Amino acid sequence: MAANLYFAEQGDYLPCPTIDDVFANVEQKISEYGVVPVENSTEGAVNNTQDCLIDSQLAIVGEVIVPIVHDFLVNKALKNTAQIERIVSHKQSLAQCRNWLMSNFPHTQLQDVSSNGQAAQLASEDASTAAIAGALAGKMYGLKSLHSAIQDKSNNSTRFLVLAENEKATTPSGADKTSLLIYTHNRPGALFRILQPFEELGVSLSKIETRPSKIEAWEYVFFIDFDGHVEDKLVIELFARLEQCTAEIKVLGSYAKFSSEN
Repeated sequence: MAANLYFAEQGDYLPCPTIDDVFANVEQKISEYGVVPVENSTEGAVNNTQDCLIDSQLAIVGEVIVPIVHDFLVNKALKNTAQIERIVSHKQSLAQCRNWLMSNFPHTQLQDVSSNGQAAQLASEDASTAAIAGALAGKMYGLKSLHSAIQDKSNNSTRFLVLAENEKATTPSGADKTSLLIYTHNRPGALFRILQPFEELGVSLSKIETRPSKIEAWEYVFFIDFDGHVEDKLVIELFARLEQCTAEIKVLGSYAKFSSEN
């Protein structure tokens, strides 16, 4: 769905079983672009994607925000819901529907799988397995939707990143976002010193999160999104100030902010 939205349903799509495989697929030049989820409005960050961004040399060249509508999908051969022995979905989707599941299937086994697409495939192969996935997955695998929009939050949405080789880096559009990884020295006030240049220059942050740096135990890296493009004069000044108070800065990409009107 995210790829369809970003690429206007153009091009050939190659499914990958895991987020790691999407990164590897683009790095190995099997595909020009990759699309991966990075955060959900109710469940927060997708840690797998963040960890891959730490290690990868790919650039973020775009973003897509997709409203999430989860359906309860079953095999058309199912005659009674009492026959359902397990419900499968990605762990994020199971979490996003936990209240509905507790109310309607409190004693049914829940099993997380690598993707909602795989969940739909499993349900298509076994009438005792139900899936939580989008309507598109249900259509592709010939499933029946018993219940629609079962997510606990009606304003649920997921942000996806579009990845590519660095040579596909984007030029300023006038409404851009930049994503960074910042490594700091392990000293008191490190976060304050990072944030101070943003405040002084009036640069708007849209996200800041931490993940283990994977370099040394108990050291962390900051994921930061802010408004602007690396070629903007204000952002160039921002980097000059950040370089004085950080150990390392990795630019993940500058790209046009998503707009539902695009």
